[in-house]
Amino acid sequence: MAKKLGKKARKFARKGLQTVQKQKRKQRTFFKKKSAPRGRGLNGDAPDVNEENLNHERNVSQLDQNVGGGHVFDKNIGNLLGEEDEVELEDDFSDSDGYLSEDTECPYISENENENISRDDTARGTFQEENTEIKMQIAKQKKELDKLLAKDKEFAKFLESRRSQLEQYDRMVSDDEEVEGDEEEEEEEEQEEQTRQPVTQTTLDVWCWLVTEDPNSPALRNLLNLYHNASLFGVITSRNEKSAQIVSHEVYSTVINFVLCEADGIFRALLGVAENSNAERILMKLKSSKEWLNVGPLVKSYFKSSIKLLNQVTDTMLLVFLLFRLMSSVVFLHAFSSLGRRLIKILVRFWSTGEDQLSTSAFLLMKEVASQLSSDYFNICMKAMYRTFVARCKFVDDSNLARIDFMKSSFLEITSLDVQQSYLVAVSSLQRLGDVVKHSSTTKKKEDLMKINNWQYINCLKIWVKFICLNYKENNLQQLFDKAVRVIFGVTSLFTGPRFLPLKLKCAQMLNDLSLTSGHFIPVSSLVFECLDLTGVVTGKMDGDEEPRLKLSTLLKVPGNLLKSRRFQEECVRSSVEVLCTHFSQWSFHVSLPELSTIPLILLKRCHEKATVESVRRLIKRFIDQAEQNRDFLQMKRDGVSFSPNDQTSIDNFLLLEKSNAKSSFTQFYASMLQNSQIRNMVK
Repeated sequence: MAKKLGKKARKFARKGLQTVQKQKRKQRTFFKKKSAPRGRGLNGDAPDVNEENLNHERNVSQLDQNVGGGHVFDKNIGNLLGEEDEVELEDDFSDSDGYLSEDTECPYISENENENISRDDTARGTFQEENTEIKMQIAKQKKELDKLLAKDKEFAKFLESRRSQLEQYDRMVSDDEEVEGDEEEEEEEEQEEQTRQPVTQTTLDVWCWLVTEDPNSPALRNLLNLYHNASLFGVITSRNEKSAQIVSHEVYSTVINFVLCEADGIFRALLGVAENSNAERILMKLKSSKEWLNVGPLVKSYFKSSIKLLNQVTDTMLLVFLLFRLMSSVVFLHAFSSLGRRLIKILVRFWSTGEDQLSTSAFLLMKEVASQLSSDYFNICMKAMYRTFVARCKFVDDSNLARIDFMKSSFLEITSLDVQQSYLVAVSSLQRLGDVVKHSSTTKKKEDLMKINNWQYINCLKIWVKFICLNYKENNLQQLFDKAVRVIFGVTSLFTGPRFLPLKLKCAQMLNDLSLTSGHFIPVSSLVFECLDLTGVVTGKMDGDEEPRLKLSTLLKVPGNLLKSRRFQEECVRSSVEVLCTHFSQWSFHVSLPELSTIPLILLKRCHEKATVESVRRLIKRFIDQAEQNRDFLQMKRDGVSFSPNDQTSIDNFLLLEKSNAKSSFTQFYASMLQNSQIRNMVK
């Protein structure tokens, strides 16, 4: 009886009151005016894939502006490196989006009868409150009308003369509306009552069984709607009645686990493609298949709910599982560009700020998006990652050094997917970096120099140098190589004095990397000896127990209180010798080594004579001995050849066997020095 009383009360509220009738007539007239045909959406119809594809370029260009566009850098180093606020993407779907129309025949099973009784009691109490409020409004309006009739006799006579006509007109309108709207209202009442029913574990198990047996089952829409409710679980929204369907954590975990594990296979089964089908075949189905008209809304609801879930969940393991399951369905994002852009934005956030496992999972999914979808998605991913990397590398210390290295390596892995597109961004970025150097060398102002002597600038320069080193041999990157070398030498020329030794050594290391990759000789030794001369100028020492630990890898400028410390001198000399040893190892088997090593060995002997610290003298002396031994060996081999300096083929094959064996004394010395350097950094 409680349900019947509730229905009567609602019918009275919807039909009996003249004010409600008048409001409904206005609403119907308003919606009839908006009868233009619209695209078929989530309420059971398929999305307009062609319209999505037509607007794809406009959407991509809009996101390009949000993530920094093609030109990441500006003359002002503060703005070009991500300090400006990023424009937020418009929220292109509200809380009510993502729901699908459900079949009323889909079963709802209660755990016990008391659940239905309590629900009926709740509904009856709600309708009694509504009836009381309606009666109070009627009484108040009747009282005001009686006062008006008592004051104005002429109006009372006029109203009495028109009463019969108004009653006849209202009766006709009411009959017409009942004939037109009775069926619609009954269906709405049944759907509202059904959607308000809490989904029990038994009901959910039946739905999962039905969908497993037949993917075309009506229960699939109910499951996707319940999955959407799970994505908003615990959040107050405009659809909190539907969110109330989830009544327990068991239902929450079951629906998430089932949908994430089975959704991709179900969509592929409905489209008639195998689970191991390649992306091209699925894209053909998206463009020309009639099945996509029915499957499209389901896929769109699934992605919308998953994106909302990514924004709501904080548990790392659940987020990793969700990203892993979305990876298999990436190809479907080809039809929904706006959802793809929003997913990329979330993935970039996880990649830059999440825990190690979450960051790795976000990167792997982002790599799938960039590789499987169109080149527009690759550009969006690459530029968003680059802008985020620049914004996150403002400071470098032991706590974030591993994170920066991970972001750098993963970004370079993305760029390797399309070197030509990445090359355009690299050229533009290095040009901006060069413009900053040129401007600073002209003005010599402190604020302009600070735009270079910071971690953002150096890390940007490092990442493009690494990009050149990884792709130089397979691609024509000579123009990019020349730009990078000019920028690096420009940076080293702007800073003098022992406090900038860490910056100079980092530039020398980048030049070594470029020289090793390209095979071109770069005069790194002159830069190294400049650093050694600067350390030789510093005199004095501090007590070893009072000296703080010094790690040049996390410094660009040495603090003034460490300049006269013994630890600073030792670390600078050791790092300089390591860079010089790397430079020598690149040419240790080249026919021109005797000429290349003459001046550096003379300067090294002078540094050995000036050094006062025994550990420094011992290191330099060992390096001199190994370099001279290698020079004498190569000179002896060169004296026995008969080819001329113009015979490039013979020069390239000179000592090729010895070089491949890597058993020479200098090669082993260089390997031991690298190993000691790694151990020393780990200890620090």
